[in-house]
Amino acid sequence: MLDIDPITRAWIKTRADEYAAEQGCRFDLAAAERPGKFFRQFLRHSKGEWAGKPFELLEWQQKDLIMPVFGWKKPDGTRRFQKVHCTVPKKQGKSTVGAGIGLYCLAGDGEGGAEVYSAATDQAQACIVHNEAVNMVRASKALSNSLEINKTTKNISYHATNSFYRALSAESESKEGLNAHCIIIDELHVWPGRKLWDALKYAFAARRQGLLFVITTAGNDMQSVCREQHDYAQAILDGVVKDDIRFFPYIREAKPEDDWTAKETWYKANPSLGVTIREDDFAADVKEAQKSPTTQAAFKRYRLNIWSTAINPWLRIEDWNACKESFTAETLLNRSCFGGLDLSRNDDLSSLVLVFPDGEDRFMLLPFFWLPESTIQDPDKPELYRVWAREKLIEVTDGNVCDYAFIQNRIVEISQKFQLKEIAFDPWGPAEPMTQALKDAYSIEGIKFPQTISNFSAPTSELERLILGKKLAHDGNPILAWQAGNVAIKEFNGNIRPVKPMNGDAKKIDGIVAAIMGLARAKQAKDFVSVYESEGASI
Repeated sequence: MLDIDPITRAWIKTRADEYAAEQGCRFDLAAAERPGKFFRQFLRHSKGEWAGKPFELLEWQQKDLIMPVFGWKKPDGTRRFQKVHCTVPKKQGKSTVGAGIGLYCLAGDGEGGAEVYSAATDQAQACIVHNEAVNMVRASKALSNSLEINKTTKNISYHATNSFYRALSAESESKEGLNAHCIIIDELHVWPGRKLWDALKYAFAARRQGLLFVITTAGNDMQSVCREQHDYAQAILDGVVKDDIRFFPYIREAKPEDDWTAKETWYKANPSLGVTIREDDFAADVKEAQKSPTTQAAFKRYRLNIWSTAINPWLRIEDWNACKESFTAETLLNRSCFGGLDLSRNDDLSSLVLVFPDGEDRFMLLPFFWLPESTIQDPDKPELYRVWAREKLIEVTDGNVCDYAFIQNRIVEISQKFQLKEIAFDPWGPAEPMTQALKDAYSIEGIKFPQTISNFSAPTSELERLILGKKLAHDGNPILAWQAGNVAIKEFNGNIRPVKPMNGDAKKIDGIVAAIMGLARAKQAKDFVSVYESEGASI
């Protein structure tokens, strides 16, 4: 890593932070502390036991959220982060923090002509954060003397810089022509569709350091914009995405496998527990939730921030990451391997994973991925695709559908670098004519792998065993890591197979499926050789 000052180094928390520092970004401690001072000096609580008291940020609000968002700077001195995704359970003070950030960006950020909005798909929801800001202004003598509130429109004006802060909804006619400095979005999980989201994310084009600040709770629509943003935020935290220096992720949630009745799980998900919500009240909610599956589901979603339709993941990301090793394709040149091929039928990911036997009970994976150009450019497709295309982790093909001819030629090139013994493929998919052509022209053997649960069960269990035993090496490919975290398991009569999560069409697993098919062939070949040799056979 380049020479980095101690303050900046202390604020590096993710691989994206490391990458940002390598690109010349630095942490400005004075800028990081300025919002907290503004909150303390000018903002007053308006409700409950804290009404009238200065707004003192809680430790997590200050150190985990506000300071990194406003402290990290690009080489030109502007803020590094342009989009924030903060997801925490209910009763963590989300709306209050959102209102405070809106007021800071209005009157404390030094932006001339600032346009600040609290946005939602309907006016009532948009007014929740904005009303909190209005109440804060009224509770603060200093802000009341500087800011003007229009009681009819609830517009907050700061005439000194010709700036304003107002509520905005999908019903507003002016949402297409915004010149926003800051947009606060509360509870993104309730937004239907993505029309308003797509309009707002381009509202900062004329600003040097515009800020889209999302603060939300878990939802139940796995196809929603909120879930898309959640997964992208998690990918940054997991190190799957490292080159996006503009997106700040903050996620506090329990995992489906956590003991939801345990105090450590409560605090894992609830950073404000003991302050904005009393522990004894929380314990009472737990006790009530234990009486009813319906109440339990609601408790897990609203109090522990667990997406209600998510299926337990099959593989833990920490177990997968523990198998990462430093090797490249060149390391494996001329080595024997077995392939698993999962071709898209239309415009989505196609995958080839090579499985290399490496000793008695060990294997290595080398993946390849392809996508059509039109899919990369489609704004409705996962943002991760565009990141990986930039990083050359996805090979982009011409056109708007899977280019089988291109992939076939690439497999030929790949087979010339390694001793590719076999390729396992789905006989009901588009791979059969390709594998037949590869066999006829290049003697690459194609092996049909019916996509039945009985066929998948043994190699799926074997892949899990190898991962848990750290006997399956991979090179840290972020696409394969993302897909490993997506896989759920379907079980029937003691057999298992990998499946996508419920309502998880955007969460691809084709690389893992290809790895399992390749592993099945590699394992069968190894076991055959082992038995053959152990029986003392000779030619």
